[in-house]
Amino acid sequence: MNKAQKNPIRVLMLGAGLDVKGGITSVEKLILQHTPPELEIEHVATFAYGSAFRNVKVFLQAVRILIQRLLKSEIDLIHIHFSERGSTLRKMLLILIASRFNKPIILHAHGATYQEFFSGLPQFVQKIVVGIFKKCTKLITLSKTWQDYYARAFQLQAKQVETLYNPVSVPLQVPQRSDRERTTFIFLGRIGKRGGALDSQSIVSFPQQDKGAFDLIHAFAALPESERSLSKLILAGNGDVELAQQKVEELNLSDSIIIHSWLSPVERDALLAAADVFVLPSYHEGLPMSMLEAMAWGLPVIVTPVGGIPEVVIHEHNGLFVEPGNQPQLTCTMQHLVNSPSLKAALGKAAREDVQALDIQNYMPLLVDIYQSVLKPSAIRKLERSSR
Repeated sequence: MNKAQKNPIRVLMLGAGLDVKGGITSVEKLILQHTPPELEIEHVATFAYGSAFRNVKVFLQAVRILIQRLLKSEIDLIHIHFSERGSTLRKMLLILIASRFNKPIILHAHGATYQEFFSGLPQFVQKIVVGIFKKCTKLITLSKTWQDYYARAFQLQAKQVETLYNPVSVPLQVPQRSDRERTTFIFLGRIGKRGGALDSQSIVSFPQQDKGAFDLIHAFAALPESERSLSKLILAGNGDVELAQQKVEELNLSDSIIIHSWLSPVERDALLAAADVFVLPSYHEGLPMSMLEAMAWGLPVIVTPVGGIPEVVIHEHNGLFVEPGNQPQLTCTMQHLVNSPSLKAALGKAAREDVQALDIQNYMPLLVDIYQSVLKPSAIRKLERSSR
């Protein structure tokens, strides 16, 4: 729990455990690390890595803490992070509990494949989800595109939905890259497809989520020898790491392609500082944290125009677009940047400048504004009186 001043707004934040690898956790950590004096945030995990038994235990603990805080009136609002599949099922129960106590409920949508997941639910299940999620006071989305979708899907009023782009921590300085002879491409994220026809966390089918790691490996392998000899590819993440390594060995590219498992923030930043171009040829996205982190480090990005990405990346201004699954186009785009050092520098410079607006120092006041907007005037007056 982060305590800062006598009577801050007390927030109970429910979401993925802080040891879980992924974008939701990255956002949670940034918020917790940069909590301003006017907030007091208690984070409670609703999901963690481990066995099904451990996850049931973690979730029941979250339910217990939520009920305890509500019964004792120890919180002013509830902030719930959610995505597709089992996350939606878990958060439905939490929303039902919280709504009984007349406290503001803020939902924070993160799911990259939520539209496909939701449309694949039986109609009667969709109605149940909508009926429960409509109880929220505010729903935060990662882009205007997602804002429009959730407003329609959950039948929300315009005032209930608001866009808040993901935050990023922008380093004060980035390395000079113009004198590098070799172009290092970097991919950060899940390697391979997530799940299949049925996920262990869910009772319903869902679409595969693919960030295009294997497309990238094949696209790099297809580079002409003249460009490939001047390039290197680094992939880091969780998922099918061993399978990716096997594919690299099959292609006889172990000297040019390096595979890492999930990295710590320090290790990630070291790789971003050493890299020249970020590549994320995803099929689905919310607003990828890895892309924002790369832009903050002054890297040009090669990405796909999916999810909220087109609201941050402008083609040929701060990055380049390729279509999902189009490996020849990806190869050509990588080849183009290998041969265009001035373009790499210009795109990277613009990327770093543009992402400054999403720095966590700019994000937190916006989040505070949202928190204050959902509190009833009487609750705000009570906080003001008690702080005198």
